[in-house]
Amino acid sequence: MRNDKIKFGEKVGYSLGDVGANLAFQLMMIYQLKFYTDVFGLDGAIAGLVLLVAPLLTAFVDPLVGILADRTHTRWGKYRPWLLWTALPFCLFYVLAFTNPGIKSPTLVAVYATISYVLLLSIYSFNNTPYSSLGGVITANIHERTSLNTVRFIATSVAQFVVQGLTLPLVDHLGGGNAARGWTGTVVLFAFLAAICFLIAFLSTRERIAPPPRQRMSIRRDIRETFTNRAWLAMFALTLLLFVSLSVFGAGTNYYFQSYADQHSLAVFLNRWGFHTTESNAYSTGFSLFNTVNAVVQLLGVMLLSGYLADRYGKKTTFIVCLSLTALFTALLYLPGEGDVTLVYVLGILKSLSYAPTIPLLWAMIADVADYMEYQNHRRATGFCFSGMVFALKIGLGLGGALTGLVLSVFGYQSGGVVMQSPSATYGIRLVASIIPALLFVAGIIALSRYPITKQYNENMQAELAARRGKD
Repeated sequence: MRNDKIKFGEKVGYSLGDVGANLAFQLMMIYQLKFYTDVFGLDGAIAGLVLLVAPLLTAFVDPLVGILADRTHTRWGKYRPWLLWTALPFCLFYVLAFTNPGIKSPTLVAVYATISYVLLLSIYSFNNTPYSSLGGVITANIHERTSLNTVRFIATSVAQFVVQGLTLPLVDHLGGGNAARGWTGTVVLFAFLAAICFLIAFLSTRERIAPPPRQRMSIRRDIRETFTNRAWLAMFALTLLLFVSLSVFGAGTNYYFQSYADQHSLAVFLNRWGFHTTESNAYSTGFSLFNTVNAVVQLLGVMLLSGYLADRYGKKTTFIVCLSLTALFTALLYLPGEGDVTLVYVLGILKSLSYAPTIPLLWAMIADVADYMEYQNHRRATGFCFSGMVFALKIGLGLGGALTGLVLSVFGYQSGGVVMQSPSATYGIRLVASIIPALLFVAGIIALSRYPITKQYNENMQAELAARRGKD
C-alpha cells in the first residue's frame, strides 16, 4: 500500500465534487426555509415541518447507498462512478425543489414542497455519500488526507461565496421583480455548474485503498460494528449537532438582516463602504455582503490555519478549541442593537475565522474513523461509515430548519415576505441568530470530547494499517 503524496491536480479535481454539492447544500441551509415562507407562502411551522419530515422519509436511503457503494465493482472503482451516474438527476431534482409549477392551494404547495425536497435529499445521498467515501480511499497518508480535505474545503468556500454572496442579487436580476422566476433561473444556473463539477471530479480522481482481500461482505456485521463504534458515534453526534446549528444560524441571520437590523443604519453602513444602497434594497445587499465577507474569511482560515493547527496540535484538540471560540462569538451576536451594524459584521468575521479550521477536519476525522474501524475489526466498510455522517448532515439540516421555523412561528413571525415584524417576532429572530446555535455548538463540543482518536493514536494506527496492507 503506497502512502506517498498525491498530485495537487487530483486534490483540486476531487474538491470540485463538493463544490457541485455545495451549490445546492448552501442554498438549502441558508435559503430553503425563507424560500418556503416568503416565496411558497408557507407558515413558518409548516415550512419547518417540511424540512423535518423530508429527511426522516429518506432515512433509509443513506445506509442503502453506503451498502450499495461498498459493493459496487467497476473499472472506475467503488465510489467514483456514482458521481457520473447522479450528475443529471441531481440537477433535475435541485431545480424542482425551488420551482412551483403553478400550484395555488397551500396544502398542495406543502405536499409538493415535501415531495420535491425528498427527491433532492435522496439524490444528494446517492451523490454525496460515495463522494465523501471516495475521500477516504484516495490516500492513507494522514497528512495528505488533511491536505486533500483542506483543498476540498477551500473550493467549498468558493461555492459558499458564490451561493451566499450572489444568490439574492441573481434572484433580483433574473427575476425582474418576479421572485419565483428569479429563484428558478438562479437554481438552473447553479445546477448546470454542479453537473460540470461532478464530471470533472469523476474524471480526475483515483481509488487507492481497497478492503482487505479476504474480507467477506456482511451487512449485519457492518451495522453492528459501525453502530457500536465509539469513534463513529462521537462523529455522528458531532456532525448532527454541527449542521443543526449551522442551519439555524444560516436561516436565522437571513431573517435577522431583513426584519431585525435597522434598514436605515444598514444602508448608511453600506454606502460608507462604497455600496450605493437605499433602504429598500439594504437587506439583500447587506446580507449578501455579510455572507461574502464571512466566506472570504473562512476561506483564508481554511488555507492558512487548518493544516498548520492540525499538524501541530492534532485534529481533535484543534476542533475543540476552535468550536469553543465559534460558540462564544455566535452567542455574542445576541448583543448588538438594531443599529449596531458594524458590530454584527465584526462578530460575524470572528465567528467565521474561529470556525474555519474545523471545516476540512470534520471529513478528515470521519475518514480516520473508517481506518479506526478497519484497525479494530480487520474489515473495512467505508461507504457505510460515511453514509451515517451524510444522514446526520441531512437530519441536522432538517432539524435546524424545523427548529427555526417553530421558534419563529411561536414568536409570531408573519410569512409572505413581510419585512416589519412584531417585537416578539424580532426577539425570536435574535435567538435563532445567536443563542440557540451557540448552545448547539457547545453540545457538539461535548460530543467531540468522547472521540478517542488522538494525534499519537492516529499515527500509530496508520503505521500498523500500512504494515498489514503491505502483507496482503
